[in-house]
Amino acid sequence: MSIKKVYLLRHGQTDYNLQGIIQGSGVDSSLNETGREQARLFFQSYKHVAFDKVYTSVLQRSIQSVQGFIDLGIPHEKHAGLNEICWGTREGTRVTPEEDAYYFEVLQKWQNGDINLRIEGGESPQDVADRQQNFLDVLLSRPEEETVLICMHGRAMRILLCKLLNYPLHCMDIFEHHNLCLYLLQYTGSLFSVHRHMDIEHLRPMF
Repeated sequence: MSIKKVYLLRHGQTDYNLQGIIQGSGVDSSLNETGREQARLFFQSYKHVAFDKVYTSVLQRSIQSVQGFIDLGIPHEKHAGLNEICWGTREGTRVTPEEDAYYFEVLQKWQNGDINLRIEGGESPQDVADRQQNFLDVLLSRPEEETVLICMHGRAMRILLCKLLNYPLHCMDIFEHHNLCLYLLQYTGSLFSVHRHMDIEHLRPMF
């Protein structure tokens, strides 16, 4: 039985991350100096892996995070289904509990099970899960791609992990993330399992 290995990666740090500003799918920011170093360290740690394909969102911060692998000539596909959630009117703004109670109320309602609730001008978790399905159909239709690297975004990655592991979407916050963190999953043809959880060992030289 062949096993598909999926290296699922969150993009590296941007200045927006550093400043606590919401990006979402509508802000196409680039990696900052720290993010570029994170990407370099990840590449150095995993360049020996024989990836059959690199998948990213269409946003440049996800592409830049795995550019080293793309430069090796590994086939690369961009999928809008991997884009970050659209945060609507909150994109490009800094939110804190003191300044934007509505934003945090929406997050709490999602945790309470209201996964169809759309943030003002944006998407719901269910919207994101629905658009991710097209990508998953592609991923699972290619058994010849036995080892793949996927780079995407924090909230969208939490939602994707729920889909892959058959968790209810309201449980998405149990999946922690860090810039340039790695989840390693294996797919046996019927089930996904997690073999590394928010792995940042490759970033140790930065700490």
